[in-house]
Amino acid sequence: MLHGIDVSNWQGAVDWAEYAGDGVDFGFAKASEGTAFTDKWFTRNWMGMRENWLVCGAYHFGHPKGDPDDQVRHFLNVVDAAGGFRRGDLIALDLEHSGHLPPRQVAAFARRWCHVVTRCTGVRPLIYTFLSFARKGYCHGLEDYPLWIAAPSHPKGHPVVPPPWDRWTIHQYAHGPIDRNVFRGTRAQLTALGLQPQPRNRKA
Repeated sequence: MLHGIDVSNWQGAVDWAEYAGDGVDFGFAKASEGTAFTDKWFTRNWMGMRENWLVCGAYHFGHPKGDPDDQVRHFLNVVDAAGGFRRGDLIALDLEHSGHLPPRQVAAFARRWCHVVTRCTGVRPLIYTFLSFARKGYCHGLEDYPLWIAAPSHPKGHPVVPPPWDRWTIHQYAHGPIDRNVFRGTRAQLTALGLQPQPRNRKA
């Protein structure tokens, strides 16, 4: 298994070189939230992960009451401003708040966000969520997207998988001050979930 961390503005300055030296293989940094919020530490985190040869992931904190297309646009603009995506970079949707909407509407928001970001980047985003949220039906129809499950009460690498999924991809097994994660696979398998170069057209 590969080991990773995830961060946001709450952690402030992160010493990526130290974590890389301690065996961390991948990281996720919060880029955006809703249609207006930009994480002020994202550019520094994005560069720090890249400079230390970690598999880089960017995530968006979804607001289901907002327009999913606008939120994708905001997310991609934030990442572009920080240097953009490269081969193997990962994308995730943080889906953990309902905005007091019913499960049907939250799930529809998430499906649309994922569809648009996939269409724009070619990357199927991971879905970050937790057990009780998913069990209420807020993740209906997202089973084709890899599951990043927050389950700190379960042993590392042994989370309970909620419907609609039947397997997990990343397990967040510890919270704060830096959240800890594991990926069940190799580095090549992890980067295969990320951005891939488009094949060049060859003339006959």
